[in-house]
Amino acid sequence: MDLIPDIEDSIPLPASAQEAYPEMTPREELEMRARTIKMIADLTGAIIAPDESSQSAAREIAADLIKGGPIRPDMAVYPNETIAYLAGLVAQYDSQVVQELANLKRFVVNKLIEESAHPDGKVRLQAIKALGEVDGVDAFKKRTEMTVKNQSLEEVERELLETLSKLEARTVDVPMVEVVENEPTNA
Repeated sequence: MDLIPDIEDSIPLPASAQEAYPEMTPREELEMRARTIKMIADLTGAIIAPDESSQSAAREIAADLIKGGPIRPDMAVYPNETIAYLAGLVAQYDSQVVQELANLKRFVVNKLIEESAHPDGKVRLQAIKALGEVDGVDAFKKRTEMTVKNQSLEEVERELLETLSKLEARTVDVPMVEVVENEPTNA
């Protein structure tokens, strides 16, 4: 007995598997291909060892990706070793950028600390204000804390009744007096 899937007539099938892929940036495509290569290598026990030509090709692609050129590299034409090496280069580049940004932040904070000792009060105040706004210092952030206490309906009723009885005990009975306004007299 043959099983034939129910195919709807109104939905066109893609001409190729590549056409079925969602739109991706070159970086997303590289990450997807690298994960796939690694998974297949892990499953098959294959070793991915790029030779000098694969490394050279990966360096050229990386340089193009970093420049952000208008031409999108066709990663399907490169061997797995080149793609794997390229993914490693991009990850290393990202790590270096993050480290450089951390160093830049440290430099800025150090300069602000130096300026906070400036003899001119205006400069000193601006430096201190900028230091207070640095992420991690957050001296000027307003925070609101909210504590959530989960209680059963019975516990809430009991607390409300206690509060009402305390308020009732503090009330004072005052006799009602009718106030009559006197009409002003013309003098």
